[in-house]
Amino acid sequence: MVIVHISAECYPMAKAGGLGDVVGALPKYQKKMGDEALVVLPMYKTKFLEEHEWDVHFKGNTNLGEWFFDYTIIKLKDSKLGFSLYLVDINGLLDRPKIYGYTDDTDRFLGFQIAVVNWLSNWAKQPDIVHCHDHQAGLVPFMMKHCYAYKKLQNVKTVLTIHNAQYHGSMDWDKNTLIPKWDEWKHGLLEWNNNINPLATAVKCADRVTTVSPTYMQELKLHSNGLESLFVNEQSKCIGILNGIDNELWDPATDPMVPFHYSLNDVIEGKRKNKEAICDKCNLNIDKPLIVFIGRLVGEKAADVLPGAIQHALDKTNCGANFLMIGAGDTAVESALNYLVQLYPGEYNSFIGYDEKTGHEAYAAADFLLMPSRVEPCGLNQMYSMRYGTIPMVRDTGGLHDSVLDMGEPDGFGIRFLHATETDIVYSIERAISVYKDKVQMKKMITQCMQIDHSWESVVKEYKNVYESIV
Repeated sequence: MVIVHISAECYPMAKAGGLGDVVGALPKYQKKMGDEALVVLPMYKTKFLEEHEWDVHFKGNTNLGEWFFDYTIIKLKDSKLGFSLYLVDINGLLDRPKIYGYTDDTDRFLGFQIAVVNWLSNWAKQPDIVHCHDHQAGLVPFMMKHCYAYKKLQNVKTVLTIHNAQYHGSMDWDKNTLIPKWDEWKHGLLEWNNNINPLATAVKCADRVTTVSPTYMQELKLHSNGLESLFVNEQSKCIGILNGIDNELWDPATDPMVPFHYSLNDVIEGKRKNKEAICDKCNLNIDKPLIVFIGRLVGEKAADVLPGAIQHALDKTNCGANFLMIGAGDTAVESALNYLVQLYPGEYNSFIGYDEKTGHEAYAAADFLLMPSRVEPCGLNQMYSMRYGTIPMVRDTGGLHDSVLDMGEPDGFGIRFLHATETDIVYSIERAISVYKDKVQMKKMITQCMQIDHSWESVVKEYKNVYESIV
């Protein structure tokens, strides 16, 4: 099969979260399984763009309403990513350093989608599957089927993967004039709550809809920011597939970002060395359990609860653990986390910001990873942590429910809690401290974590089944 992935993110070209990791890995493993997978995304002005060589693959022109523009498709010259990467260059619209956060993001991603569909319509041989990711590619299935200029694409099958249904990309109805001339009898496919809703449109128009975990698929019928009835009505074509991780990129035995390599055979010694390095750098106690948080400091991740929970835990447990918080987001949360450094020197530290190396070092060094998320469609951090022998402490929601089994259950290897509250988090910290003191149980849980296979190979087979069901 020939599979075209359309996304706003793809690691290592552009990444803001899990979407980038998934789109940077899934096509690579699809190619390993024998299919031809490629990725197309906007040409942001990133470090990756500047450091690599590109070929001009195609030049075209189209329009965004009354604005007629030229666009260029460039292709990465080397094949180190394991798949073909194409970028859409629209001068002045996409060639900016940030992925999101501009006042004209609606027009930016609309222009991107129009250029991609226009390019696909110029292919001599059409792809088998166009795989759209989140609302930034949500109008593609509609345009392929119902825009007059792209009728030759109407029989190409489309799949939508929802990585986060809280964001719909909703826009005022008057934006409909920016979409290439379309069949106005189909206006109901664009409309939701008197607006154009790209995510809702994609759910209606795609041949199959997937989400990034089975539990999240069920949760969308109850909590999807206003699309609950749509997911109930369209459930027959929806399926949840738990994400995988790139075991070649995330491997403590070879990871170039980790100072001390280790495997299952020497995990205790290897993690100890990495823990010593990070504790020395962050002024933490090597002999206490190290609990880390890695993620965006936003409400979805329950970051607002973290400062109070950590302070409560440190007071209540009489300094029984170390904490390291890594992330950026809400400035009030950032300030509260930084303030704790003054209150608990030697037991707590924070790193406001994020870079890949710091994250990899933390996974290798930590004893426990804390994820109190209010919303977590899949979650990759808990899978990374298990790969590195770090025990996950997670709220029981979405993909966290599907990937972490509580230590109280048979063969349990993690810690789960029900509510994103200080009380539940503190209780889970106390459970973690108890496990840490029991060296036999601690080693057992670590080895169980490392033996769980969250690789992409098995996930790719599930996507293949989805594709084959519609082609």
